[in-house]
Amino acid sequence: MAASVKVLAVGSACGSIRDLFTKIKTIDAKHGKFDFALCAGDFFGPLNDAKEDAEDEMSLLLDGKLEVPIECYIMQGENPLPDPVIQKFAKTGGELCKNVFLMSKSGLITTANGLRIACLAGMYEQNIYSNAESAPGFASPFFAAQSVERLLTNSLTTSSSKQDYKSLAAIQSSSSSSQLVDIFISNVWPASITNLSSAPLPFPELKSIGVLPLDDICKRLKPRYHFAASGGQPPAFWEREPFVWEGESGRASRFISLGTFGGPAPTSGKKQRWFYAFSMAPNSPGAPTPPPANASKNPFTDSTARKRVLQESSEGENYIFGDVRQPVKRPRTDNSGPPGKPPPGYKCRRCDSTEHFINDCPERQKPPEGYVCRLCNTPGHLLRDCPTRHAVGDTGGRKPKEGYVCRACGSEAHYLDDCPVANQRHPGGGGSERKGGKRAPPKEIGPDECWFCLSNPNLAKHLIVSIGEECYVTLPKGQIIPTQSAGSSDGVDVDVPGGGHVLIVPITHYPTFNTIPSDLAPPIIDETEKFKSSLRQFYAKYSCTPVFFEVSRVSAKGGHAHVQGVPIPSRIKSQEVEEAFISQGRSQGVDFDVGDDAQEALASCAGGRSGYFRVDLPDGRKMVHVMKPQVPFSIQFGRQVLVDILGIPDRLDWKACMLSEEEDKADAQAFKTAFTPFTPS
Repeated sequence: MAASVKVLAVGSACGSIRDLFTKIKTIDAKHGKFDFALCAGDFFGPLNDAKEDAEDEMSLLLDGKLEVPIECYIMQGENPLPDPVIQKFAKTGGELCKNVFLMSKSGLITTANGLRIACLAGMYEQNIYSNAESAPGFASPFFAAQSVERLLTNSLTTSSSKQDYKSLAAIQSSSSSSQLVDIFISNVWPASITNLSSAPLPFPELKSIGVLPLDDICKRLKPRYHFAASGGQPPAFWEREPFVWEGESGRASRFISLGTFGGPAPTSGKKQRWFYAFSMAPNSPGAPTPPPANASKNPFTDSTARKRVLQESSEGENYIFGDVRQPVKRPRTDNSGPPGKPPPGYKCRRCDSTEHFINDCPERQKPPEGYVCRLCNTPGHLLRDCPTRHAVGDTGGRKPKEGYVCRACGSEAHYLDDCPVANQRHPGGGGSERKGGKRAPPKEIGPDECWFCLSNPNLAKHLIVSIGEECYVTLPKGQIIPTQSAGSSDGVDVDVPGGGHVLIVPITHYPTFNTIPSDLAPPIIDETEKFKSSLRQFYAKYSCTPVFFEVSRVSAKGGHAHVQGVPIPSRIKSQEVEEAFISQGRSQGVDFDVGDDAQEALASCAGGRSGYFRVDLPDGRKMVHVMKPQVPFSIQFGRQVLVDILGIPDRLDWKACMLSEEEDKADAQAFKTAFTPFTPS
């Protein structure tokens, strides 16, 4: 039986850091010994630009000059974090000073006691949540859909700490078969949490402050304790009755919203309770446990609660689309008028005619002046009348519009729902069937199936050859360079052990390098460049130089950023490589900026504003192509140019170059052994 862990949860400090630590020390002396404290909500409080005193409490904390009585895990609340805090987090990975650890905006940690703690920081704003290009960083007070996706991805590992990925052995054992966590801490409340509860709310308006994205997180993580901090203004204390998850051996959840420690005093009434002490043991499989005596029905799974939430949300704002009213269908016939004719008094809103419904209006069939069909990019017809609308893709399903890339196999000729690779992963087809045999909308592959996430149990971990603090290096499946394991390396003057074609991949899931939040990007970019430098030195030992290339497609949602590196013989000069990319690009509408112009082009794409294709030439110069809306770009373009340069056109299709797992392992071991002396320290 695992030892019990004693935890102290506290509400928002709001910048009263020294006073909070003093209170924690008093509580610990009276009721402890606590293993750690969990600080919900705003620890630093609102940013105060007028406060320039170098000895303020934040500076003292970051300099290690404040006494911290016990380990404290803190989070971002409803305000942006101060720049010095963000910089310290980026530098240390979360340790702001001795005993104070800042949790990721959306991530998971495993404590030394074995407790799994998940965190979703920030506030919910409908438009930002559904429209943000990437997960906002600490400089933003909000979270987005990508933040939730990252949290659920991280919850599939035994720990989200990058320190745990320093060895390949750790990666092999890092996958978790369950997303369940012990503690979940957030700012916002789930939408359903007040349903089926008889515990009186401090304020009636708290019944409607929850947000729906938190419901899905709770159903996936099933936390044993859930702490929130934004229960009203000022935040109020509320503890809900526990509830039980069916099929989880009696697993129960408890929700507690904490009052604030710091900040202005309430204008009326007493200060809300701001701390909560409890003990728990790390969860381990065993005999079913009896439900708590005061347990209520589960608000997230009970059919009555679900029906009520749907009814309430249908009459108010939809959390994705806003204030949407359900349309009322108008009958096409009416007993008071001729069959098929509008009823008396009806007038078409398009042309004011009383002879037809608006759907039959001749004016409605004509596109407005200047209209261009967004499916085929040509004028003269409406989208619903587009001749390419029902075009068939390479697998018999609907053909995607230009620029679409299947996330499962990289094809541009079919949707993910029709992908044979995705269907192999999901027996019975990637798309579900509706009544009547109609195909349901395409379904995205879940975060746990990302090809490059270490949390994916199906990741080809046997191909990983090096692990850093922020990135890892792996051989790809079906690499460009033919190896001895493939039976022959004839025709290519590249003798790098294991072939040498590699991918440099950030450990944390980001769609592209230019969508990494600016406050988190520097250490990732720095380590990527260090790996590039090490590979240059390594390839030089075998008379080769590298060509690095990166495809950054902001439209390819759910991808995972990575850079590919391919060794070519040193006799092939940079100018030849440059000319090959320019020549083949010209035939495909791909133009390049080179040198200083390339840097300006990259800057124009910052923050995911545009997609780009980048090449690092053997002499270090850069080539950048900024992708243009509605102009297709093949994700295989870089491979296409390199197989042409190397004179091995039969290596264009990576699937045709795939080896058995044993052959892959032999290549990975050969590369790893030779590359180890060059690995960045």
